[in-house]
Amino acid sequence: MILEIDGGYSGIRFSSCHFIPMHEKCSRLHGHSYIVRMRLEGETNENGMVMDFVVLKRKLREMIDEMDHKVLLPSASKIVKIERRDDSIDVISCGKKYTFPAEDVLFLDIETTTAECMARMMTDRIAADVDFPSTVRSISVGVDEERGQTAWYTKVL
Repeated sequence: MILEIDGGYSGIRFSSCHFIPMHEKCSRLHGHSYIVRMRLEGETNENGMVMDFVVLKRKLREMIDEMDHKVLLPSASKIVKIERRDDSIDVISCGKKYTFPAEDVLFLDIETTTAECMARMMTDRIAADVDFPSTVRSISVGVDEERGQTAWYTKVL
């Protein structure tokens, strides 16, 4: 059985800006209104549920609240150079230098801020933070950069 949370209908969305180094168009600083989706695959438990929607939606909202209206920076990048100061962050990428207020930045432990890397990061985080019932076999998180463009990552539990 599959349980699915559609962030477009459930209000699980956030707006952020980022850039993708070395990409022809996306290496420029730009933003998206992201929608997050989740799927669980498993069997129903004694209560007739794969898992309680409320628990999952709460955890997803906690995670996206951190990302909402932030500049997302890839702290594990081998290409992007980041210098942290007391109240600002300097970033050099593809010959461009950006300076952001530190309070506006969120560092993600990924190599680049593509929807694919963010889907994997979110899936791994949810898998680590949520106590899934033994009847759940896998968890998938999808990240829409825009409607019709979703990157999915699945983790077998």
